[in-house]
Amino acid sequence: QVQLVESGGGVVQAGGSLRLTCEASGRSVSDYSMDWFRRKPGNQAREWVAQIMKSSNVTHYAGSVKGRFTISRDDAKNTVYLQMNNLQPDDTAVYYCCFALPPHFWGQGTQVPVSS
Repeated sequence: QVQLVESGGGVVQAGGSLRLTCEASGRSVSDYSMDWFRRKPGNQAREWVAQIMKSSNVTHYAGSVKGRFTISRDDAKNTVYLQMNNLQPDDTAVYYCCFALPPHFWGQGTQVPVSS
């Protein structure tokens, strides 16, 4: 059974930092490109945030987070991270990791409220 479990969220003040963790089981993250998404309050749709590609570890970012967020992977721990710096109130959301291609195996998400 494939499962993704996000953690590391919590209340943070504007300008602060958090590192989110996505622990995978049942499938090796090293074999897949991995994404982070977020769902902002009041929005039904998830917004793509970042991707790390499976073979090259090349990363891609949404314009709104580029230069502030960093996606990385620890294959030995079967874990994907999202380092978030200089957080702003507009980053307030529930953050999810997933496999880039379907089936995505969405986790339950981790909440990141950013106070001004």
